[in-house]
Amino acid sequence: MELLMHITADRIIAFVERVATSIKAERDYLTQLDAAIGDADHGLNLDRGFSVVLTKLPTVADKDIGTILKAVGTTLVSTVGGASGPLYGTAFLRAGMVIGDRQTIGAINLIGAFEAALEGIQSRGKSGRGEKTMIDAIAPGIEAFKAAHFRGIDLLEALEEGLVACEAGMQATIPMLATKGRASYLGERSIGHQDPGATSAYLMAKALVETVRM
Repeated sequence: MELLMHITADRIIAFVERVATSIKAERDYLTQLDAAIGDADHGLNLDRGFSVVLTKLPTVADKDIGTILKAVGTTLVSTVGGASGPLYGTAFLRAGMVIGDRQTIGAINLIGAFEAALEGIQSRGKSGRGEKTMIDAIAPGIEAFKAAHFRGIDLLEALEEGLVACEAGMQATIPMLATKGRASYLGERSIGHQDPGATSAYLMAKALVETVRM
Protein backbone atom coordinates (compact mmCIF):
# COMPACT_ATOMS: atom_id res chain seq x y z
CA MET A 1 0.00 0.00 0.00
CA GLU A 2 1.40 3.38 -1.07
CA LEU A 3 1.97 5.85 1.73
CA LEU A 4 -0.34 8.86 1.71
CA MET A 5 1.84 11.94 1.41
CA HIS A 6 -0.38 14.74 0.08
CA ILE A 7 -3.84 16.26 0.39
CA THR A 8 -5.49 17.84 -2.64
CA ALA A 9 -7.71 20.90 -2.91
CA ASP A 10 -10.82 18.81 -3.52
CA ARG A 11 -10.09 16.91 -0.32
CA ILE A 12 -9.96 20.23 1.54
CA ILE A 13 -13.42 21.05 0.18
CA ALA A 14 -14.60 17.65 1.42
CA PHE A 15 -13.03 18.37 4.82
CA VAL A 16 -14.92 21.63 5.20
CA GLU A 17 -18.16 19.90 4.19
CA ARG A 18 -17.53 17.19 6.78
CA VAL A 19 -16.86 19.80 9.46
CA ALA A 20 -20.19 21.45 8.66
CA THR A 21 -21.97 18.09 8.87
CA SER A 22 -20.29 17.23 12.18
CA ILE A 23 -21.04 20.60 13.74
CA LYS A 24 -24.69 20.31 12.74
CA ALA A 25 -24.92 16.78 14.16
CA GLU A 26 -23.30 17.86 17.44
CA ARG A 27 -24.90 21.30 17.62
CA ASP A 28 -27.11 20.52 20.61
CA TYR A 29 -24.28 18.77 22.45
CA LEU A 30 -21.96 21.75 21.95
CA THR A 31 -24.69 24.10 23.09
CA GLN A 32 -25.33 21.92 26.14
CA LEU A 33 -21.64 22.08 27.07
CA ASP A 34 -21.69 25.84 26.60
CA ALA A 35 -24.82 26.20 28.71
CA ALA A 36 -22.87 24.92 31.72
CA ILE A 37 -20.09 27.51 31.54
CA GLY A 38 -20.92 30.00 28.79
CA ASP A 39 -23.69 31.63 26.78
CA ALA A 40 -25.33 28.40 25.56
CA ASP A 41 -24.79 29.41 21.93
CA HIS A 42 -21.55 27.73 20.82
CA GLY A 43 -23.21 24.98 18.81
CA LEU A 44 -25.86 27.27 17.37
CA ASN A 45 -23.33 29.89 16.30
CA LEU A 46 -20.96 27.42 14.67
CA ASP A 47 -23.78 25.61 12.90
CA ARG A 48 -25.06 28.89 11.50
CA GLY A 49 -21.57 29.88 10.36
CA PHE A 50 -20.71 26.61 8.66
CA SER A 51 -24.14 26.50 7.01
CA VAL A 52 -23.21 29.79 5.32
CA VAL A 53 -19.75 28.41 4.52
CA LEU A 54 -21.40 25.57 2.60
CA THR A 55 -23.18 28.08 0.38
CA LYS A 56 -19.83 29.75 -0.41
CA LEU A 57 -17.88 26.59 -1.27
CA PRO A 58 -19.11 26.32 -4.89
CA THR A 59 -17.50 29.71 -5.61
CA VAL A 60 -14.06 28.42 -4.57
CA ALA A 61 -14.36 24.76 -5.54
CA ASP A 62 -11.87 25.16 -8.40
CA LYS A 63 -9.47 27.41 -6.49
CA ASP A 64 -6.21 26.72 -4.66
CA ILE A 65 -6.17 25.53 -1.06
CA GLY A 66 -5.19 28.89 0.39
CA THR A 67 -8.13 30.60 -1.30
CA ILE A 68 -10.52 27.93 -0.03
CA LEU A 69 -9.35 28.27 3.56
CA LYS A 70 -9.37 32.06 3.47
CA ALA A 71 -12.94 32.02 2.14
CA VAL A 72 -13.96 29.81 5.06
CA GLY A 73 -12.21 32.11 7.51
CA THR A 74 -13.74 35.28 6.12
CA THR A 75 -17.21 33.74 6.23
CA LEU A 76 -16.83 32.57 9.82
CA VAL A 77 -15.61 35.97 11.00
CA SER A 78 -18.58 37.70 9.38
CA THR A 79 -21.35 35.25 10.31
CA VAL A 80 -20.52 33.55 13.62
CA GLY A 81 -21.36 35.38 16.82
CA GLY A 82 -19.57 35.14 20.13
CA ALA A 83 -15.88 34.40 20.46
CA SER A 84 -15.81 31.32 18.24
CA GLY A 85 -16.33 33.17 14.95
CA PRO A 86 -13.33 35.48 15.21
CA LEU A 87 -11.16 32.71 16.67
CA TYR A 88 -11.92 29.99 14.12
CA GLY A 89 -12.14 32.57 11.35
CA THR A 90 -8.66 33.81 12.20
CA ALA A 91 -7.39 30.23 12.32
CA PHE A 92 -8.63 29.44 8.81
CA LEU A 93 -7.40 32.79 7.48
CA ARG A 94 -3.90 32.33 8.91
CA ALA A 95 -3.74 28.76 7.62
CA GLY A 96 -4.81 29.92 4.18
CA MET A 97 -2.18 32.64 4.13
CA VAL A 98 0.58 30.16 4.95
CA ILE A 99 -0.53 27.59 2.38
CA GLY A 100 -1.02 30.14 -0.39
CA ASP A 101 -1.74 29.04 -3.96
CA ARG A 102 -0.89 25.37 -3.56
CA GLN A 103 -3.17 22.75 -5.11
CA THR A 104 -1.72 19.99 -2.93
CA ILE A 105 -0.17 20.03 0.52
CA GLY A 106 1.93 17.64 2.53
CA ALA A 107 2.75 17.23 6.19
CA ILE A 108 5.22 20.13 6.32
CA ASN A 109 2.62 22.45 4.80
CA LEU A 110 0.07 21.21 7.33
CA ILE A 111 2.44 21.79 10.22
CA GLY A 112 2.99 25.37 9.07
CA ALA A 113 -0.74 25.92 8.61
CA PHE A 114 -1.63 24.39 11.97
CA GLU A 115 0.99 26.44 13.80
CA ALA A 116 -0.12 29.65 12.07
CA ALA A 117 -3.75 28.88 12.96
CA LEU A 118 -2.84 28.26 16.60
CA GLU A 119 -0.80 31.45 16.76
CA GLY A 120 -3.76 33.35 15.33
CA ILE A 121 -6.10 31.92 17.95
CA GLN A 122 -3.67 32.71 20.76
CA SER A 123 -3.17 36.25 19.52
CA ARG A 124 -6.85 36.94 18.92
CA GLY A 125 -7.99 35.36 22.17
CA LYS A 126 -5.01 36.51 24.23
CA SER A 127 -4.85 33.05 25.78
CA GLY A 128 -2.55 30.08 26.17
CA ARG A 129 -2.56 26.49 27.31
CA GLY A 130 -4.09 25.52 30.62
CA GLU A 131 -6.81 28.18 30.54
CA LYS A 132 -9.67 25.85 29.54
CA THR A 133 -10.04 26.86 25.90
CA MET A 134 -9.83 25.31 22.43
CA ILE A 135 -6.06 25.80 22.64
CA ASP A 136 -5.88 22.95 25.16
CA ALA A 137 -7.08 20.56 22.45
CA ILE A 138 -5.37 22.13 19.45
CA ALA A 139 -1.83 22.62 20.80
CA PRO A 140 -1.18 19.02 21.92
CA GLY A 141 -2.74 17.76 18.70
CA ILE A 142 -0.29 19.79 16.63
CA GLU A 143 2.65 18.68 18.76
CA ALA A 144 1.73 15.01 18.39
CA PHE A 145 1.19 15.32 14.63
CA LYS A 146 4.51 17.10 14.21
CA ALA A 147 6.38 14.53 16.30
CA ALA A 148 4.77 11.67 14.38
CA HIS A 149 5.71 13.20 11.04
CA PHE A 150 9.33 13.62 12.03
CA ARG A 151 9.42 9.96 13.00
CA GLY A 152 8.80 9.35 9.32
CA ILE A 153 5.34 7.83 9.37
CA ASP A 154 2.47 8.13 6.89
CA LEU A 155 0.50 11.39 6.79
CA LEU A 156 -2.77 9.73 7.81
CA GLU A 157 -1.15 7.89 10.72
CA ALA A 158 0.47 11.12 11.87
CA LEU A 159 -2.89 12.88 11.74
CA GLU A 160 -4.45 10.01 13.70
CA GLU A 161 -1.81 10.40 16.42
CA GLY A 162 -2.56 14.11 16.48
CA LEU A 163 -6.26 13.35 16.89
CA VAL A 164 -5.61 11.11 19.89
CA ALA A 165 -3.66 13.91 21.57
CA CYS A 166 -6.34 16.43 20.63
CA GLU A 167 -9.02 14.27 22.25
CA ALA A 168 -6.92 13.88 25.39
CA GLY A 169 -6.43 17.64 25.48
CA MET A 170 -10.17 18.17 25.15
CA GLN A 171 -10.87 15.81 28.04
CA ALA A 172 -8.15 17.48 30.10
CA THR A 173 -10.19 20.69 30.14
CA ILE A 174 -12.76 19.06 32.44
CA PRO A 175 -10.78 19.54 35.69
CA MET A 176 -9.36 22.90 34.61
CA LEU A 177 -10.27 26.27 36.08
CA ALA A 178 -11.43 28.63 33.34
CA THR A 179 -9.51 31.90 33.18
CA LYS A 180 -10.77 33.22 29.83
CA GLY A 181 -14.15 34.22 28.47
CA ARG A 182 -17.51 34.00 30.16
CA ALA A 183 -16.54 30.72 31.82
CA SER A 184 -13.95 32.60 33.88
CA TYR A 185 -16.76 34.47 35.67
CA LEU A 186 -17.78 31.19 37.28
CA GLY A 187 -14.46 30.75 39.05
CA GLU A 188 -14.20 27.31 40.64
CA ARG A 189 -17.67 26.41 39.38
CA SER A 190 -16.14 26.09 35.91
CA ILE A 191 -14.22 23.04 37.14
CA GLY A 192 -15.78 19.73 36.14
CA HIS A 193 -17.10 20.85 32.76
CA GLN A 194 -15.60 20.09 29.35
CA ASP A 195 -14.79 23.19 27.36
CA PRO A 196 -17.09 23.59 24.33
CA GLY A 197 -14.37 25.26 22.25
CA ALA A 198 -11.98 22.39 22.86
CA THR A 199 -14.79 20.04 21.88
CA SER A 200 -15.54 21.77 18.58
CA ALA A 201 -11.80 21.86 17.84
CA TYR A 202 -11.67 18.09 18.36
CA LEU A 203 -14.66 17.63 16.04
CA MET A 204 -12.83 19.57 13.33
CA ALA A 205 -9.67 17.54 13.81
CA LYS A 206 -11.71 14.35 13.63
CA ALA A 207 -13.35 15.57 10.42
CA LEU A 208 -9.91 16.13 8.89
CA VAL A 209 -8.74 12.62 9.77
CA GLU A 210 -11.95 11.08 8.44
CA THR A 211 -11.65 13.03 5.20
CA VAL A 212 -8.03 12.05 4.62
CA ARG A 213 -8.97 8.44 5.39
CA MET A 214 -11.65 8.43 2.65
